[in-house]
Amino acid sequence: MSRVALVTGGSRGIGAAISKALKDAGYQVAATYAGNDEKAAAFTSETGIKTYKWDVANYEACQAGIAQIEADLGPVEILVNNAGITRDAPFHKMTPQQWHECIDTNLNGVFNMTHNVWGGMRERKFGRIVTISSINGQKGQFAQANYAATKAGDIGFTKSLAQEGARAGITVNIVAPGYINTEMMSTIPEKVMNEVILPQIPVGRLGEASEIARAVCFLVSDDAGFVTGSTLSANGGQYMT
Repeated sequence: MSRVALVTGGSRGIGAAISKALKDAGYQVAATYAGNDEKAAAFTSETGIKTYKWDVANYEACQAGIAQIEADLGPVEILVNNAGITRDAPFHKMTPQQWHECIDTNLNGVFNMTHNVWGGMRERKFGRIVTISSINGQKGQFAQANYAATKAGDIGFTKSLAQEGARAGITVNIVAPGYINTEMMSTIPEKVMNEVILPQIPVGRLGEASEIARAVCFLVSDDAGFVTGSTLSANGGQYMT
């Protein structure tokens, strides 16, 4: 039986590309989503990938949702923490609500999901966890103190957990995308794109969601068994560490 892969926020954008790539690679894939029932249904109709609705910021919802997926498909052996939100504002205008919403989804959500698969992975002596961070968690970004803090936190979480999981056959890694050609980027004015954003990227273009998906596919594969605690930066050379 093929391994079960769970992708949070897996029915849209980068998450959808990851879900599709994992399915094409032979995994049984389950994708979560938070709110858009219509798009989730269309995604399932198009791909055959089952979708499950819950808020990753809610620990009990994660616990119940993962239990349902394991009842439907089998033990979750691969977890891709992709779900994330932005609540951008300059810090002097940022509200506590904007701060906490970002923390709850992007950082606490990673804990909630990972904590609920960790025990099973340890028992089976195998697991692959990949969290989607961001270039802005590496270098920071104006008006994203909340978002950058969560994405930097995901990296620290990953480095720590990789040490705990290593002897149990669990690898824990990060993919940190730069500017990716998604629906969100399409709202940026052409002038801003051509004169501000693209000149920052040495390869001269946006990344594609499929490129992030291929990075994830490598990290969850058996071939990546010696890679753990790593951050794979996929940003076209915009920020190098």
